[in-house]
Amino acid sequence: MNAEVVLTAAYAGALVIGAFVLEWLSAHTHRRSLRYRTAGFIYDEAQDHWQCPEGEQLRPHEFDHERRLVRYRAKAHVCNGCPRKAACTDSDRGREIVRPLDPWPHSEAGRFHRIISLLMVALAALILVVEATRHHQPSEIALLLALLAAAAPAAARLLRDLRAHPANFPPPPAAHGLGLVATSADGRRPRSRWASQNRTQA
Repeated sequence: MNAEVVLTAAYAGALVIGAFVLEWLSAHTHRRSLRYRTAGFIYDEAQDHWQCPEGEQLRPHEFDHERRLVRYRAKAHVCNGCPRKAACTDSDRGREIVRPLDPWPHSEAGRFHRIISLLMVALAALILVVEATRHHQPSEIALLLALLAAAAPAAARLLRDLRAHPANFPPPPAAHGLGLVATSADGRRPRSRWASQNRTQA
């Protein structure tokens, strides 16, 4: 068997395996990052708030439409008087936690990594097809077609997952009382009326 065919097959196989390793690593890194940012805090999904280790609640503060995030913040005067403030936050406006609205597969980062993985598998398939047109020994063709048969369902799965997890989820309902935060023409981000009132009360 031609050494070029063996090396090409190994490279194509590495691309397919690397695509799924990238998928796993990106999701794992995302989950680990979320756990690190919220360590010690407990999220109450029914009441939609976070609770810090001292029992203080972080309520929804604003919805960032552009970044698809909800920001939760504790009352400033409570955080500023907390004995653990130095180890928790250096902000005088209260501890803030950011929660992404979209699950990992729907997020921009998740879809970006899935597209990269899909392109890696597609590249592997293209390399195998090109190599199959250049070498016609039965054993070489069998090896290349076997890898191509493995790459095809891998690409189909990634494409199916990409279509099943569209971006641009709808914003939270008005019942949450969150205003939209967007970047204006001058590059400044106006504060929502709800957030301004919440800051005044804090």
